[in-house]
Amino acid sequence: MEQIIDQYESQKRKLNATMRNRLTAYAFILPNFLGFVAFVLVPVLASFVLCFTEWDTSNPIQFKGLGNFLQLLKDDAFITSFWNTVYYTGAVVPLTMAVSLGLAVMLDKKLKGAKVFRSIFFIPYIASLVAISVVWNMIFSPEAGPVNSFLRSIGLSEPPLWTSSVHWAMPVIIFVGIWRFVGYYMVLYLAGLQGIPRELYEAAEVDGATAWQQFRKITLPMLTPTTFFVVIMLVINSFKVFDQIMVMTQGGPGRATHVLVFYIYYRAFQVFEFGYASAIAFVLFLVVLTITIIQFRMEEKWVKYM
Repeated sequence: MEQIIDQYESQKRKLNATMRNRLTAYAFILPNFLGFVAFVLVPVLASFVLCFTEWDTSNPIQFKGLGNFLQLLKDDAFITSFWNTVYYTGAVVPLTMAVSLGLAVMLDKKLKGAKVFRSIFFIPYIASLVAISVVWNMIFSPEAGPVNSFLRSIGLSEPPLWTSSVHWAMPVIIFVGIWRFVGYYMVLYLAGLQGIPRELYEAAEVDGATAWQQFRKITLPMLTPTTFFVVIMLVINSFKVFDQIMVMTQGGPGRATHVLVFYIYYRAFQVFEFGYASAIAFVLFLVVLTITIIQFRMEEKWVKYM
């Protein structure tokens, strides 16, 4: 009888300890969860409801059904913003990946000052985006910017207007986006490279493999998980680009740098069409979700193509 009581007490103590551990874990999670519910989940659900309404904050909400989505098909500004976003994403994603991987491969070697260069390349990512956008705007200033001053000094009498030009504004935005994010993804690739067993490269050298063959047959396949994560994050970040465009061009000149998130901001906080802006946001969500699902479906095939 005493043995049964001891077992019961022991199980009770274990149960109490488990419950205390769970309560401790929930206590740590609760603030973040409440913040997520208040600032992410509720606004997202409210935005989904507003997709089917018409509301300008001054008049009562009116149900509009699919009217907002049908309006999108005829909205030239939305179509332009969509293709500008695709253009930005299509340029930033592969170029950032290529530059980040190249820097990671170089800095992964035992070079003098490699740690200093890693820090230098990473600094733009943690710097204020507003501040660096203002600085790059000054650098690319058509009249007094150092870029155009240099071009004039080498004989180019009419240098590009950069952010004031319909043709050059988006390339400048793309360049600044790559410059800012390349350090972060370089660090991710560095972590991936350092996780590759060195024995693979030593065996390849013994077999007579060249540096390119080692990179092609060992480095790229072993970096597949990192590359997959980098692609997903780059696509998501590229589709939601807003800050640097707001600071550098404000969507101009004309609609040259109008992207979807900027158009959502314009419709919601400039024109006060919150229902229509929510519909655009929902379309943006569906586009990013679709691309992400496709990437997950293709993940298993990546290694075969490497």
